[in-house]
Amino acid sequence: MRKTAWCSVVAVAALAATLTACGGEAPANKDAAAASGGDGDIKVGILHSLSGTMAISEVTVRDAELLAIEEINAAGGVLGKKLVPVVEDGASDWPTFAEKATKLIRQDKVATTFGGWTSASRKAMLPVFERSKALLWYPVQYEGLESSPYIFYTGATTNQQIIPGLDYLKEQGKKKIFLVGSDYVFPRTANKIIKAYAAANDMEILGEEYTPLGHTEYSTLTNKVLQAKPDAVFNTLNGDSNVAFFKQLNSAGVTAEKMPVLSVSVAEEEVKGIGVDNIAGHPVAWNYYQTTENAANEKFVAAFKAKYGADKVTSDPMEAGYNAVYLWAEAVKKAGSVEVEAVRKAAGGIALDRPEGLVTIDGESQHMYKTARIGVIQPDGLIKEVWNSGEPIKPDPYLKGYPWASGLATG
Repeated sequence: MRKTAWCSVVAVAALAATLTACGGEAPANKDAAAASGGDGDIKVGILHSLSGTMAISEVTVRDAELLAIEEINAAGGVLGKKLVPVVEDGASDWPTFAEKATKLIRQDKVATTFGGWTSASRKAMLPVFERSKALLWYPVQYEGLESSPYIFYTGATTNQQIIPGLDYLKEQGKKKIFLVGSDYVFPRTANKIIKAYAAANDMEILGEEYTPLGHTEYSTLTNKVLQAKPDAVFNTLNGDSNVAFFKQLNSAGVTAEKMPVLSVSVAEEEVKGIGVDNIAGHPVAWNYYQTTENAANEKFVAAFKAKYGADKVTSDPMEAGYNAVYLWAEAVKKAGSVEVEAVRKAAGGIALDRPEGLVTIDGESQHMYKTARIGVIQPDGLIKEVWNSGEPIKPDPYLKGYPWASGLATG
């Protein structure tokens, strides 16, 4: 299973290289006209999994990005032009992400693309955007140890989510940890970092288990966790596997009080699918919650519910996707053009008050300054913040500021 997962990543990278080579080497968007549709509109791509195992998480990101586009258009658009979204379905399939990215760039000639969730989908798209010299805005927290001149990362990198989560567990006296994750690049790389952190912080890793994306049978894994008797579980499962995992943990009598499971890919939207009775009391690490208190968030939550329904929730990845549209629009205004290199040059230092708080683009890494937040899932399905970093954290995707992480980028 593990060999198959990693071979798939290599195969997807090869496919992406082939797709971009077939499309030619010339930059996709030499000037604003290349991305313009009828009547001077500006086309932008939206590429998420609208079907398959990751749809439980990604549909709401698409919805938030469409809301941002609608709001920007209502305020006059960008450079006096309306934004026109071209929406594609990555279908929870990494080769499909590469194919759809190529279509958006070469056929639709979009000015930029907002898309992805899993690191496998990002890794599949990365060579497409780099070879085409086109821009991708990636909205989800990830494992770090990466940067690309043609990707802006609007979710957290490792020092803004995973490390604060580990610090929280350590402060709570949870030193014996069991690692559970989906079998692809994000969980495996995240766990490599977690193990290095543990070795430097007098913590013990009692077990490390992976299951394929979409996996739904967790009785064996649950038994392994129970037999190991950890103080806490660090969970990097993604997609609808979390539904089965938490339901089976709950059926086995695991409670947050006995054995907290800290998740980094479970937000308000996933809680609805899991069922709050199965997950209430467990901690999560993010940069935004629906309950985050500020005026920008009140406006955002109200607008999202007004458009999509009063029962809808907001969450970190979709808020980061929403932010991405506004950050790109601000960079375009500053550049006076949708031309890729002009936008990249203009983006550094842009700071906006967003629903999560102040977000600033770090021009060097093209990651964001973000406030880390630890929360606990409440009986109503929302998340109560119990700790935050006090101010936005400078992104450190290669963990250069952590001596214990030396060599991880190449190891």
